[in-house]
Amino acid sequence: MPIETLEDFRDPEKCRRLVIKIGSALLVDSAGQVRVEWLRTIVNEVVTAQERGQEVVVVSSGAIAIGAKQLGFTHGGRRTLAEAQASASVGQISLASTWSQLLTERRMVAAQLLLTLDDFEHRRRYLNISATLRRLLKSGVVPVVNENDTISTGEIRFGDNDRLAARVAQACDADGVILLTDVDGLYDRHPDDPEANRLEEVRGVTDEIHAMADGGSGSGLGSGGMTAKLLAAEIAERAGIALAIMDGQHEMPMARALAGQTGTLFLPLREDSGRRAWIGGRMRFNGALTVDDGCVEALENGKSVLAAGIIKVEGEFERGDILPVYDESRRMIAKGVVEYDWSDVVAIQGRSSEEHEDILGHTPRAAVIHRDHLVLL
Repeated sequence: MPIETLEDFRDPEKCRRLVIKIGSALLVDSAGQVRVEWLRTIVNEVVTAQERGQEVVVVSSGAIAIGAKQLGFTHGGRRTLAEAQASASVGQISLASTWSQLLTERRMVAAQLLLTLDDFEHRRRYLNISATLRRLLKSGVVPVVNENDTISTGEIRFGDNDRLAARVAQACDADGVILLTDVDGLYDRHPDDPEANRLEEVRGVTDEIHAMADGGSGSGLGSGGMTAKLLAAEIAERAGIALAIMDGQHEMPMARALAGQTGTLFLPLREDSGRRAWIGGRMRFNGALTVDDGCVEALENGKSVLAAGIIKVEGEFERGDILPVYDESRRMIAKGVVEYDWSDVVAIQGRSSEEHEDILGHTPRAAVIHRDHLVLL
């Protein structure tokens, strides 16, 4: 039975496995200290969820904000990459220690996982993450996940823990994701606008929904705004995972939000297989393809990406890489596993299949991206 309402997030029949993401602005105060008493109420909610038969994974921000204060860095430790990495390496010790201490108080065991975007982009490492999370949960452990900011660079980092939470949910086959933040959901305009209205439910993140988002992080401590949360919702919905944005500023925030039915619930429109969900969640690429309107129509009818419909090739990718597919207006419409190296695609783009063998000098493949390895967005 899938999640259909906010209340379902505490129903073990509908939400057997839950991922809870906590942002820096909630977890760390202006003095750079962990809000221990507030966090203790979160731990109480985690324990309560386990007692009613749910498994919980926590995605916890805060390491950079904590470390920056200890090191005396300005701008929350985000002025330079080196300062952010140094802050993370100091702050992560305090953050992990606090989680371990509070969970131990409730006779629970904490595990720490520090992950990068690269870990999710490589299939074998992704499967290793999945296996580790499942084994920890089976043992009754509470995994506490954060991005490994000590080694992540701009090319291999999520940049926000909202999307990390969605990818973690995919990897552990979660039923739901709760993003705790400093607003009580998605509004149709900036929440400070007196005419703003909160959306209670969203079925599919569209361009119109994206237009409602404010990309900034109001506290200055975090790295994600509402735009990042909508991107997380897109990742989750492709895997059939429900996602909720809730106000986390109060004690026992999830119980409070569920009791008052406040928040925004994002319901998935489909459920891709594990491999398709992984392809659809891919965030880093070595290239891209742009296709014409005829190819777009063919893809919408369940066809493959053929060379004849390709009008632009970008990057130096290899066979087996995952590429995004764009239409002529530069809207990403699909992602898929490419069957050729970039030089071969350049050689056959726009050409009919009958010409491929003469151009390439070998027997061509059935498609540039076969429909069996393609995910429409």
